[in-house]
Amino acid sequence: MAKRDYYKVLDVARNASEADMKKAYRRLAMKFHPDRNPGDHEAEDKFKEAKEAYEVLSDAQKRAVYDQYGHAGVESSRNAASGAGAHAAEAFSDIFGDVFGDIFGGARRGGASQVYRGADLRYEIELDLAEAVFGRSVEVDVSKFVECDVCHGTGAAKGSAPVSCETCHGSGQVRLSQGFFTLQQTCPHCRGTGRVVRNPCDQCLGQGRVRRGKKLSVKIPAGVDSGDRVRLGGEGEAGRNGGPPGDLYVEVHVREHAIFERDGMHLSCDVPISFATASLGGSVEVPTLDGQVALKIPAETQSGRVFRLREKGVKSVRNHNRGDLFCRVVVETPVHLSGEQRALLRQFDETLRQDSHKHAPRQKSFLDGVKRFFSSEQP
Repeated sequence: MAKRDYYKVLDVARNASEADMKKAYRRLAMKFHPDRNPGDHEAEDKFKEAKEAYEVLSDAQKRAVYDQYGHAGVESSRNAASGAGAHAAEAFSDIFGDVFGDIFGGARRGGASQVYRGADLRYEIELDLAEAVFGRSVEVDVSKFVECDVCHGTGAAKGSAPVSCETCHGSGQVRLSQGFFTLQQTCPHCRGTGRVVRNPCDQCLGQGRVRRGKKLSVKIPAGVDSGDRVRLGGEGEAGRNGGPPGDLYVEVHVREHAIFERDGMHLSCDVPISFATASLGGSVEVPTLDGQVALKIPAETQSGRVFRLREKGVKSVRNHNRGDLFCRVVVETPVHLSGEQRALLRQFDETLRQDSHKHAPRQKSFLDGVKRFFSSEQP
């Protein structure tokens, strides 16, 4: 079977740079590597084809020969250019150290043992609206891993110390050589730390960390809302192998309020008013975060009208701006009327009916619209 053009195998242009070819080969190697496609002979053949193409095109001398003479030139010069094999092996080692590092354990190249940052923690608290609006300090009790105060994080008993891992010689990684390839993976013996505890600490059992409860005072700033988080740096889980601790995130949830609804910096509420106040006008007391204020109701106010009280909302947690309070008036229908009240109300209603277009313009407009609708439906 005739070999395919190496540039087409890697799907790169003939003037592609070394970086472009390396990137293309990494993509194909990741896709067709036998370890990711067990039993798939077609994928194995494509992997070998891509490997052969990259072996030639990644070497300047081989690439020049291939560009001039094609596959025949490469085959005839393969024995003479045997020294190029070391270059190819080094290139493959670099690529597979990057590509398959995560697949085979996630180890990083380098001589130093791995250091692990502690995990971040999340703590949820519930606040009343007033607490969220004005801020407060709260105490939280957090259970977390902290550094062992007996071994100071080493995991070794008093008077002893961890020793270098004999499997990885302290690097935290092991190398597996397979022909041209050198694969790296986390050392299974020390789990990437590079050290082994032979005489473990009695308190932490060699872990270097113990779980403890800790009380923390958290200052909740004024203006927080549900979903906001307060970060306490370094108050998360203790790190491993000398790594830094994580952070603690306190997430706020604001309880629903009996009167106010919140929308960011703004508040809204329903204000019930009597039929007489809506008709004749007047003043009603409205609750705000700063106390009661008088809201002036003009005569002939309709139910649902919204009045805006500026800067009576919530102060922003990010700046000094303050939202508004929106008061939606609701005309309340009287209930449990006495016989005398019913009679008076009927008399009053009769007086309104005598000149309904004047006293109830919205009702008249609605009825006129209904008449027009039904008359237009007639054939």
